[in-house]
Amino acid sequence: MYYQSIQLKNEFSKMNDYWSPKVIGEINDYQLKIVKIAGDFEWHNHEGDDKVFIVLEGEMFIDFRDGQVKVSKGELFIVPGGFEHKPFAEKESHIMLIEPKRGVDTADTNTE
Repeated sequence: MYYQSIQLKNEFSKMNDYWSPKVIGEINDYQLKIVKIAGDFEWHNHEGDDKVFIVLEGEMFIDFRDGQVKVSKGELFIVPGGFEHKPFAEKESHIMLIEPKRGVDTADTNTE
């Protein structure tokens, strides 16, 4: 068997688009993804599936219908399944996501 670590910095350097997650690994029924973010994403939820956001560089915010959380470098936040949320970042940030392979997002066309 060939063993090699995943070089996150190298993986991020290959990414050009924001909000376009790339699967970098799988463990059991979960996927590990990395994504570059900047600006706003849309209101959505993960039907019944929790999602973990880990900030590797920069900082992000997650709006909820009743509040907001700031997640800085070296921190993580778990969005419970079914909670409507809208992530955003004022500057480019690098995020790792952990979510079930079966997870489905649903976009909200009404942003109010």
